[in-house]
Parts: sequence; C-alpha cells; structure tokens
Amino acid sequence: MENASELLTKDQQLEMLMHLYLARYFDVRLIKEKKRGRLKGTLYSSHNQEGIIVGSLYGLQGTDWISPIHRDMPMFFLKDAAGGRLRDPNRMGMSIEEVCGQVWGKVTSPGRARDNWSHIGSKRAHIIHSTSMLAGTIPVAAGVVYADKLTGGDSVALTFNGEGSTAQGIFHEAINFAAVHKLPVITVIENNQWAYGTPTDLEYPLEDFARRADGYGIPGLIADGQNVFDVYDKVMWAVEYARAGNGPSIVECKTFRAYGHGDHDDDRAAKYRAKDEVEQGRSRDPIAVAKRLLLEKGIITKAQAEGHMAEGKGASEARDEDFPEEVVAYLKQGVESAVAAPLPEAQEGGMWVFKEGN
Repeated sequence: MENASELLTKDQQLEMLMHLYLARYFDVRLIKEKKRGRLKGTLYSSHNQEGIIVGSLYGLQGTDWISPIHRDMPMFFLKDAAGGRLRDPNRMGMSIEEVCGQVWGKVTSPGRARDNWSHIGSKRAHIIHSTSMLAGTIPVAAGVVYADKLTGGDSVALTFNGEGSTAQGIFHEAINFAAVHKLPVITVIENNQWAYGTPTDLEYPLEDFARRADGYGIPGLIADGQNVFDVYDKVMWAVEYARAGNGPSIVECKTFRAYGHGDHDDDRAAKYRAKDEVEQGRSRDPIAVAKRLLLEKGIITKAQAEGHMAEGKGASEARDEDFPEEVVAYLKQGVESAVAAPLPEAQEGGMWVFKEGN
C-alpha cells in the first residue's frame, strides 16, 4: 500500500509522535550526562534523524528483524514498542535498562561492558548485531531471512546503512544475492549528506542513492527522512512487497546529520561544513514536521503542539520541560539503573573469547 499512514488511527499517530520525543530525549539526555562527567565514551547522535528510526520501526511485526547502525541507538528500545508495549517485558525489543547499561558499560548491558555503544544484538529480540563495518550486516540479514524462508517463516529484515556504505563491495554483493533469491531484505539508506567528512557529491555521481537498486532490478524508493509518516509509507510498501515474496528493495531516506560524525568530530565538523548548510539541514525538525501534519489533520490542537517544544533545540538548549513527562521518566529510569549498576567482574574479560562448556 502506497499510503499506509492513512490507515493509522489517531492514537497510533500520537504514539509515533511520542516515539519521536523518546528518540530525541535519549540523545539529549546522554549528551547532558557526558557534559556532567557521568558518562564516558563517544556518542553518535541521532538528532534530526528520528523520523527514520520511528517511521521504519512502527509498522513491523515483532518477529521481523532489524540491523541498526551507530546512529540508531533508540531502535534497540523502540523495536516492537507500538501499541503501548514500550514497557512490556515480553516484547521483542530491548529494555531501556539494557540499552543504558550498554552505554554506561555496566554489567546490565547485553555486551557485558565490552563496548559502550551499538555493538550489540539479540537473537531473542530479532536484532542483528551491529558492527562498525556499515553494510557488513546486509549479508547476515539475507542469511537470517533465507533460513526463516526455508522453514516456512514470513519475517522480513530491515538493514540500516549510511549512504557512504553503498560504495562498498559487500553492499552490492549482498543485495545482488538477496535479489537473485528474492529474499525479504529492505535496505534503508540513511542519506544524511555526509559520510564522516565526505559530502555526497564526492561519494556518488547521481542525486539519488536509491538508484543503486536499478542494477539489480529491484525497487528503489525515496522517502523524506524528516517526515515520519512518509518514511512509514515507503518502508511499509517495501515490507509488504517483501513479505508477499517479491524480494528486496532499497529505501533511501533523505535527512541531515545534525552534529559531527561522533561527538569527537563536532569541532572538526564545524570547519568542514558551512554554518548555513547546517542551519538549512536542521530547519525541518522531524518533531516539528510531525506536529504540523497532526495539527493540519485536527489530531492535536495548537496548544498541544506548543506544549512541549523540543524541536529546533540542541542538547545544550533543551530542557526536561520540553518533553512529555512520561518520556523524561522512562529515560530517567534507564539512566539511574545504569549509573547504579556495577561493572562486570575482572575475570569476565576472557568470557566469549573461546568456546565454553562441553
């Protein structure tokens, strides 16, 4: 269906707005915690790209697989959260305690403190382990759904990749394999205009990275990454196409990276990106776009739209009052759990290195 968002109920659309707030506040809270000295390690901001995160996940089945990248941390706790299931311990996603435990490198983390960011996964939750080699999980996703297909399953896999990763050989090899075998793999390209410090015009000679699909005879769709409902429409079309047995597709979501590649790159990024480019790229905040559309539909009032004004504000400007109370409470729960949790015992350092048990 081309316009799946037209079938969303009022409550579902409001929940998608709430998920945008959750993704944004996760980012804001972690940046503030690091500035306060309570958090170490590099942060990779998803600010301004929350529409991709929420729009891609919202319509999936719990049994579907996702493969997030470093700029998608909220995906780990938002997977299978639609329908008021955010706090359901039985849903197929991670808890906020697990995700914050990972960020703080504590014993509560899925990775047992071996990393402080996105290098985690969960077979139970159908989350394919993230790696730093972007596009490297596309063949893994293809294998996962191929196995599911052989055993009569109907799950699909969404893999997320920056536009820079589309130049890698493994990107093409994996998508070609998926196309040949008609595997239900949707490759979401998060085109935020910069591959670390390389602009898109030095990455690819065409305007749309979705055209990568043409060489494999598969659909290539383009979504407005700032519009959560347009992302939902394009991804749900691809999901239905894949689940019907038609094979893979590519969905390019056009967006803009708000900060540097990571917070270690913020100062440098201010030099290699023009100030007016950044201001223009951040001018269509996904929260503001969603509010405007909901206001036009009569789903929210002007007073409600102005109630929590997180949009257009960086982490240093945003306050807790700019977010719904339940959003602040949810993240506070995760942060306090992580801060209070112990570090793993030293003897765990050799765990998972060699085969254990019989």
